[in-house]
Amino acid sequence: MKAFLHPQTSFGDMDAGSAATLVAAAADITLVVDEAGVIRDIAFSNDELAAELAESANWLGRPLATVVVEDSRAKAHALIDEAHTQLAPKWRHLNHAIAGGASIPVQYCAVPLSNQGRVLVFGRDLRAISALQQRLMNAQQSMERDYSRLRDVEMRYRLLFQMSSEAVLVLDAARQRIVEANPAARLLLDVKDEAVLGHGLGDVFEPDSLGAVHVLLNTVRSGGRADSITVRLAAGGAEATVAASMFRQDNAALFLVRIAHAGAPGKALAVLPDPKSKLLKAVENAPDGFVVTDDAGRIITANASFLEMVQLPSEDLAIGEPLDRWLGQSSVDLNVLVANLRQRGSVRFFSTSVRGEYGVSAEVEVSAVSVANGGQPSYGFAIRNVGPRLRVETRAGRELPRSVEQLSELIGRVSLKDLVREATDVIERMCIEAALELTDDNRASAAEMLGLSRQSFYVKLRRYGLGDLAADGKN
Repeated sequence: MKAFLHPQTSFGDMDAGSAATLVAAAADITLVVDEAGVIRDIAFSNDELAAELAESANWLGRPLATVVVEDSRAKAHALIDEAHTQLAPKWRHLNHAIAGGASIPVQYCAVPLSNQGRVLVFGRDLRAISALQQRLMNAQQSMERDYSRLRDVEMRYRLLFQMSSEAVLVLDAARQRIVEANPAARLLLDVKDEAVLGHGLGDVFEPDSLGAVHVLLNTVRSGGRADSITVRLAAGGAEATVAASMFRQDNAALFLVRIAHAGAPGKALAVLPDPKSKLLKAVENAPDGFVVTDDAGRIITANASFLEMVQLPSEDLAIGEPLDRWLGQSSVDLNVLVANLRQRGSVRFFSTSVRGEYGVSAEVEVSAVSVANGGQPSYGFAIRNVGPRLRVETRAGRELPRSVEQLSELIGRVSLKDLVREATDVIERMCIEAALELTDDNRASAAEMLGLSRQSFYVKLRRYGLGDLAADGKN
């Protein structure tokens, strides 16, 4: 603290009353505290603070630490102790409780008053500063909320821009250069990654179509809107419908150009009609599995029910994999299905099984169709779990599995060796199921009935996914 240089000359022979007036005017609240920390006198220069602290008349004769809230008492003791040490005074923030459970913040500084141990405590009302800080905090929180909403909006529109099936370009209106292009636009223009950015319209449209595109953009610039036009693209010369609109961002004018292309197969980017879109959603959410494969039997796409059947967490793990990895007791089943699809175009109610990644097996019924796709056929497989229904039919009266009835369809399409192996598997599985049912699922008795060792019997159970293998130690 920097003291007066000549206090005797500056203040002269000031009496106690003048000194008290001067001290009281120096702070919003002034306390005189004795060496024990007890308040001996009090003065206010802030009438509003005096009105708020109406109980201050009862402070006389009480320690300073008892007139502040509990979490400020330690700081009140430290304030008085520091004043007796002759160290440079420190400002400390104390809170006084008022009616209604609120508190008033006051910043205090204590200086020694005389050799008798008395201390003069100056207090500044911090409510105006606290209110200002609270307003600043509220403004910061409001700005954070606004920024958060803006980020969310930007993320949603960015996601919409990236996932749109319609090709969209953003052009700098001044130079008519591409500043942004979504994946559909890059696919349409037959470029990869960000190679299209910075290119002009001449790289997008054929020279004969550039005039019409410039007229379209000029019309949008002057009138705000224009009818769509049909032009030819530079990539392949295919026809496309172009529409444009104008917007401003960061004090710059930009064009939003939408291109609907109905060119080569596999590049059709037009949005599906609403009924077709609903049909695709229904297939995706159907309780039966649905898979589309290429001509080699490798999976192109699969719905959630099929992924659940084969115990896969995501579609990415199935794409590119052969369907017979999970469908059929062997590759023969898929070969038969594909042979019938190539010959007849569709197959109904083909009985086989599906094996999951973690050993779960289910009896299923497959209906399939062949679809031409640019000269290369694709196959769609609808797969229904019929295990519960087959168990009911077996209890009512054992019938031969449908796969036995369909063995005749294999003749002429597969070798005799594969045909015999398939027939053997079907009969072997049927016999094991019958033995388990006759012995009430007692594996030891079923193995003895079939003339198999217990180890061989368990191997066959695992092979066909029969029985509760978790209960191996029970029999």
